This record gives sequence, C-alpha cells and structure tokens, in this order.
Amino acid sequence: MAKTPASTTKPAAAKKPAAKKPAARKTAAPKAAPAATPAKAKFAKAIEEARAGAVALGAEAQAKAGAYREQLSARSGDWVEEAKNLAGQAKDRASELAHEGKIKTSDAIASLGKIVADNAGTIDEKLGARYGDYARTAARTMQETAAKIESKDLGELGNDAKEFVRKSPGLAIGIAAAAGFLISRLIKGGSAED
Repeated sequence: MAKTPASTTKPAAAKKPAAKKPAARKTAAPKAAPAATPAKAKFAKAIEEARAGAVALGAEAQAKAGAYREQLSARSGDWVEEAKNLAGQAKDRASELAHEGKIKTSDAIASLGKIVADNAGTIDEKLGARYGDYARTAARTMQETAAKIESKDLGELGNDAKEFVRKSPGLAIGIAAAAGFLISRLIKGGSAED
C-alpha cells in the first residue's frame, strides 16, 4: 500500500491552550506607606523617651535608696549605742537592787535570830530547857548566816547558791516553792487589805 502523504503525516496534535501570562503587578507603593513612616518615627521616638525616662527614674531611685541606706546606717549605729547605754544602766541598776536586797535579807535574818534568841527564855519556861536550847541554836545559826551574807559579795553568793542547788536540788526546789508560796500569800494579803 502506498502511503499517501496525508497518511504519512502525523496526526495534528491537539493544540494546547497557550499559557496565560501573569498579569503584571503594579509596583506602586500604597498611599498609606508614606504616612506610616512618620508614625513609626514618632513611635520610636516615644519609646526612646520612655527608655530614657526609665533610666532616669532608675538612677533617681538608686540615689534615693543610697541616701536612705546611709541614713539607716547612721541611725542603726545610734540605736546600737543607745541600746548599749541602756543595757549598761540596767546592769548597774540590777546590781544596786541586788546589793540592797542582800542587805535587807541579812538584816531580816539577823532580826529574826535576835527575836528567837530573846524569846528563848520564854520557851524554856513554857516548853522546857530542851526546846529553849533548840531556839538558841537556831538563833545563833540565823545570826551566823546573816553575818556570812553581809560579808560576801554578790558573785560569791551566786556561786554559793549554784553549789547548793548542785548538791541538793530537791531541797532547793522545796525552798523555792515555800518561798514562792509565802511571797504569794504576802501579796494576796496586802491586796486584800487595800
């Protein structure tokens, strides 16, 4: 078979639609852009002013804090000195009161011993010589104790009291309880009479 030129030719290809060219974009800047630049500049300027203000406030706060710290330091030194003075005065006053208490205690024990010694004769007559001797011995012991208290300073008395408590803690507690009871009775009796 003979080929005809029409048959030998390739069938015509279907034409593809031509690709559309993209529409050209307009590169013109929007009208708002020139207005945004001054706004950005104003905003940046405001931020810079705020930063500068914050730095200034920080510096001012540090200066005030330093001044307050110096004042507090000066005052705390004064307070410490005043506290030391008051502590010294309190110590002196406590020492004076302890000395007065020692003298009053010594005088009270000596007076009680004298009263017991003066009444020893009456005790002999009413209860017998044996009880009179007990009274004389007690009076002598009280007067010796008063003399010991009078002759010792407060430090020695404190050491003696510590030693007594170490040797006889039960007796020390009993004496403290009895003394507390007597003092409370005296206070209650004094307030009831008022």
